[in-house]
Amino acid sequence: MNIPENLKYTKTHEWVRVEGNKAYVGITDFAQGHLGDIVYVELPEVGSLVEAGEALCSIESVKAASDVYSPVSGEIAEVNDALEGEPGLLNEDPYENWIATIEMNNPEEVETLLDAASYAKHCEEEEEAMG
Repeated sequence: MNIPENLKYTKTHEWVRVEGNKAYVGITDFAQGHLGDIVYVELPEVGSLVEAGEALCSIESVKAASDVYSPVSGEIAEVNDALEGEPGLLNEDPYENWIATIEMNNPEEVETLLDAASYAKHCEEEEEAMG
């Protein structure tokens, strides 16, 4: 399982890359692997406000529909339009293909997220719980 060291993670399998006051948000390798082939991404609206822990968007795969939760609070600054035509990019490289960027209004929230080692442990525990 691929878990880049330079990112922060949520227990709901989103990743965050912070650049200044901007947070790039996507789903993890663990998430895309469990979803299977992603067939549709409903992108959030640019300019809309999100709170940490709220649904950011939804993803549909051949197996299920799933919400993606915002790891931080702020305003949607940008969405990855490429995902509309090619949702499978999230399967191919979930860390290169972000879903949205959020202009954070509370950057300290990033400090509450998991680092790579903690996220890896969380994934192992989830795998064990699933059997």
